[in-house]
Amino acid sequence: MLKKSSKIYFLLSLVAVALLLNSCKTKTSVVSLGDDTKKREFRAAWIQCVNGQFQGMSTAEMQMNLLKQLNVLKSQGANAIIFQVRPECDALYQSNIEPWSKFLTGKQGKAPEPFWDPLQWMITECHKRNMELHAWINPYRALTKSTKDLASNHIAVLHPEYCFKYDGLTILNPAYKECRDYTCKVVADIVGRYDVDGIHIDDYFYPYPAGGQPIPDSNNYNYYVQHCQGQPMSLGDWRRNNVNIFIQQLSSTIKNVKPWVKFGVSPFGIYRNKRNDPNGSETNGTQNYDDLYADCLLWDKKGWVDYTVPQLYWQIGHKAADYKTLIGWWDKNFTNRPLYIGEDIERTVDNKDLSNPSQDQMAAKYQLHEKMKNVKGTVLWYSRRAVDNYGNYGNRLQQQYWNDPVLQPKMPFIDGKGPNEVSALKFINSGADNVLFWTAPSGKNWKDKAVRYIIYRFKDGDKIDLNDQSKIVAYTTNTFYKLPAVPRGHKKQVLYYCVTALDRMQNESKGVKIKVKY
Repeated sequence: MLKKSSKIYFLLSLVAVALLLNSCKTKTSVVSLGDDTKKREFRAAWIQCVNGQFQGMSTAEMQMNLLKQLNVLKSQGANAIIFQVRPECDALYQSNIEPWSKFLTGKQGKAPEPFWDPLQWMITECHKRNMELHAWINPYRALTKSTKDLASNHIAVLHPEYCFKYDGLTILNPAYKECRDYTCKVVADIVGRYDVDGIHIDDYFYPYPAGGQPIPDSNNYNYYVQHCQGQPMSLGDWRRNNVNIFIQQLSSTIKNVKPWVKFGVSPFGIYRNKRNDPNGSETNGTQNYDDLYADCLLWDKKGWVDYTVPQLYWQIGHKAADYKTLIGWWDKNFTNRPLYIGEDIERTVDNKDLSNPSQDQMAAKYQLHEKMKNVKGTVLWYSRRAVDNYGNYGNRLQQQYWNDPVLQPKMPFIDGKGPNEVSALKFINSGADNVLFWTAPSGKNWKDKAVRYIIYRFKDGDKIDLNDQSKIVAYTTNTFYKLPAVPRGHKKQVLYYCVTALDRMQNESKGVKIKVKY
């Protein structure tokens, strides 16, 4: 009998048994996938630091706080976390370029004590739970309104000429190539040293307009006009071009370091109002294109971003920015890359369903999601509201909307081909333990290598359908799976198990099926 007190002994014993029975012939067959669109969805939450939720916490307290959030979000069905690591040209990770964040330790430039690296810790914990980790940075904001004491290596100290002040903020000037290069250097460092699944930027490009305060970049624009060749761009086009150049450069930076790392952007929820553009939405509010100088529609069409998450934080029926109008507009216009919707939990719960005032708007919003052709997922603003089950939102996710496990949406423009199927799938009954073993498929590079496996279980008589996510019983990085024990007194049962392989982009191989009786 195997000793369960020692994991190492357990694994070695199973390997020995596998080798002894290697000559045993086990009947297996290959199962095709078919269309797996319904089995794929991005289910994420933003974990931010600028709200001060971590300040004053010890290392142990912050880790406990984050563990609770990850465990609850995982139980609710989340498969990705977007974690804020650079709120104001600082770092919630070990960096030789930018100072430690005050939002981590209370003082900019001060390392955490006892020392830890929150980004690396989050990557490890997310990957344990089969969740992606996207590192969230703010590309332009150098200082928030509350930050006064700067570390000596902060960019606003080293190069104040790169920045301008606006409405109490300090902003990296999008007109400067040096600022673009600097942020890309920071991102290249993150992508190169950390096993992140994505780089995520938020909605702060040129600053949100403040009444009566012009953006102080007239000298930059006048210099451009004086030195450009041919007809100069308008001020708005020039600012948009500055941001476009940066987005394209940042995308190339990420892909040049690690081609599989996804690049996502979360713009403000209105692209343009119809009164400014016939193709705009029937809304009346701040605009990405005209006010923030962010032409996110162009980025989608050019393929410079891998996914877009518009912040549709309003309610259905909002007079200036109706949720129903906006989700339909984004779904119609953003068709080149996956589209996810940024959902505000509080406003969803606090507003009544227009057709059924006895309930809130959660059901109505998710029904709209299902009707949209190009919407492939949801990002929750913000994580703590889901974790705290605000308005029963978290419970409903777990019980209804995110109740079955799913894979990430496909991104064939990065890699659309799954790895080869596993081989040598065997069922071994050692007397005390029943285990499936298989051999990893061969793969020469990141596009071909299997990094994880899915195990499906079907009862005798069930249709073998690998797109039925309710049949998934495990995700694992191991090349074995210990079957659940049969309760004493129960008769032996016939089951069918299928094992598939996943690559880095969660492309799935064909399944290998085996009949098991135990």
